Amino acid sequence: MTIDWLAALIMGLAGSGHCLAMCGGLAAAMGMNQSPARLLLYNLGRISSYAIAGLLISGALFSVTALYPNALIYLRGLAGVMMILLALYLIRWNGALIWLERLGAVLWRRIQPLTRKLPQQNRRGGQIFLAGMLWGWLPCGLVYSALAWAALSANPVQGAGFMLIFGLGTFPAMFLTGVLSHRLSHIIASKGFRWIAGLLLLGYGIATLWIAIQQLQRMVH
Repeated sequence: MTIDWLAALIMGLAGSGHCLAMCGGLAAAMGMNQSPARLLLYNLGRISSYAIAGLLISGALFSVTALYPNALIYLRGLAGVMMILLALYLIRWNGALIWLERLGAVLWRRIQPLTRKLPQQNRRGGQIFLAGMLWGWLPCGLVYSALAWAALSANPVQGAGFMLIFGLGTFPAMFLTGVLSHRLSHIIASKGFRWIAGLLLLGYGIATLWIAIQQLQRMVH
């Protein structure tokens, strides 16, 4: 469990540069260049959406694995593949997860109109938090990779916890860029940091996939 949550934190930190590049325009449109308190509410809303998504997908798979225990083997293999693709994505092989973001865009097209119904100026605390929650459903290969890993737990509480820690990993760059300085975001978005984190996740993904293959072989024989 500890190593899975460590992986979640690394995924969030390593993907922060991607978050800044992908969400920067949306953040500005939502009025992110405002007070630290408003920035905090936006980000808490976004992270809450990640936790809810982890809860939902892990809860759904909990029932599946209760009926078909061997499904966990395939989930482990899928999680390993997604971790490998994420690692390649972080070291700038953009094609690794673009296809997944395009699939997620179908859901986003249904959610995006809701963002226009929220007032852009003089938002209250609840409206700011809600806007952040809607932002959290923006199609993102990074988030979908984390969800694939959260699904491996097949446990609603653990899945939500994994995505919560992942979201907290993305928080420093997203929050501090708007409040203090760009120094931290520059470090996180640097090529060296991306490669180090990418290689760590690549090794973790390969090891997880290898375990799944071995389990599948034992099941077949």
